[in-house]
Amino acid sequence: MNELINDSAVTSQVVIGLEVHVQLKTRTKLFCRCSTTFGQPPNTQICPVCLGLPGSLPVINAEAIELAIRAGAAMNCNVAEFTKWDRKNYFYPDLPKGYQISQFDLPICGEGYITIDKSDGESKHIRLVRAHLEEDAGKSLHDESARRGSSRIDLNRTGTPLLEIVSQPDMRSAEEARLYLTELKMLLEYLDVSDCNMQEGSLRVDANINLHLTSNNKQFATPIVEVKNLNSFRSVERAIIYEADRQFALWLETGLTIGQSPKQTLGWDDTAGQTVLQREKEDSADYRYFPDPDLVPVVIEKSKITAAQESLGELPQQRRKRYIDELGLRPEDAMTLCQQGRAVVEYFEQVLAQGVSAKRAISWMLQDVLRTLNESKLGISAFAVSAKQLADLLMQVEAGALDTTKGREVFQYLLQNPNSTIEAATKELGIEKVSTDEIELICKELLAANPDVVAKVRDGNLKAIGALVGQARKRNSNADPKLVQEICLRIIQNG
Repeated sequence: MNELINDSAVTSQVVIGLEVHVQLKTRTKLFCRCSTTFGQPPNTQICPVCLGLPGSLPVINAEAIELAIRAGAAMNCNVAEFTKWDRKNYFYPDLPKGYQISQFDLPICGEGYITIDKSDGESKHIRLVRAHLEEDAGKSLHDESARRGSSRIDLNRTGTPLLEIVSQPDMRSAEEARLYLTELKMLLEYLDVSDCNMQEGSLRVDANINLHLTSNNKQFATPIVEVKNLNSFRSVERAIIYEADRQFALWLETGLTIGQSPKQTLGWDDTAGQTVLQREKEDSADYRYFPDPDLVPVVIEKSKITAAQESLGELPQQRRKRYIDELGLRPEDAMTLCQQGRAVVEYFEQVLAQGVSAKRAISWMLQDVLRTLNESKLGISAFAVSAKQLADLLMQVEAGALDTTKGREVFQYLLQNPNSTIEAATKELGIEKVSTDEIELICKELLAANPDVVAKVRDGNLKAIGALVGQARKRNSNADPKLVQEICLRIIQNG
């Protein structure tokens, strides 16, 4: 659906607010020492604390507090100097305590904003209401293929630290929602706050969607619906587009507006491409929030907040702008690089610092380094080729000592032999630099044997020299094509 729907005298605009649940990158849970490692056998990472058994008491994970402060500072939030914990009461099979430890009226992060760069070149602030800490619930596993269907509960996720980031309803299209999520995910990964792995549930999205309509100079708004647990940006976009169309058609049919219909919580059927009703949406009163009696409030020193703000350095959006404006990178290349996280960006910066041109460095980063990392499923810290080695290799390519093909052979050799040097690699591979005198001798012999090529070049057909470059490479595979072409042209012009 377009941002603006037209139907006779009726216009409609979609209004979107997003709630993003991000799993913080801690080794242990929010209130106990159980591991947060993904993919372990069901119900093996649980203890009396995360199950809420009688006599157990929660203890705050200090690292989760630190990560929340860092994230809040990067999202331009007002980080609280005093925050507390509340119990959110509801009953669900995968919530063993019957309540969730969360934050209600005094969240750790208050109002802030994320800036998105739209396709039309304009920037837009997406305001944040808050970002608060809470523990995750467990996971229900449904087996529809069983004879009568069956459900099982895996409580490994119970107690995992989450940062719930709530936006204002500032987005006006599925595209804006995607841009916001892309920017947010990139920022959190860059800060090492979360791995944001949506396949593992480290980032989940709830979308609040409704329409604002105008008909006969009168204003209307459809009831807000919440679409829960969207696990990909594509699903978020599809759900928003579907819901906007569905609500518009329903309003034309029934005329229902806010106040005339209960708020609804919907699920998203990605296969069918449609939303499905789950339940009527609860209000905050239904959760019966009250301060958690087992946890003391958290007091954060102003100096710690200031230190977090000062430690952020250059954030992804700022880096992208600098790469585009100062280095001349294409916007899509700058975006791809910054999406890889701070460690990869700093590796790129180290390559540039050795004097390699930005154009060549980004080409090799995207085509060779990132491809290798993806195939090997390794992080840049475990990458076999250091930034210094890559820079030295690219400098030789730029100087003409190696052509691109030979350079990539050396790159592959270094991947297999990380303790080697470029000099040792070229020697082992038989890639030795051919002297200018030797290339000049080859060029003279080829020109003498190919008078037709000489004639074509003198007639203005400079491309004809390409035939001689291939022949020179056959005589010595290490001959630099560019140097062969230059010497041949010089001999012809001087002859």
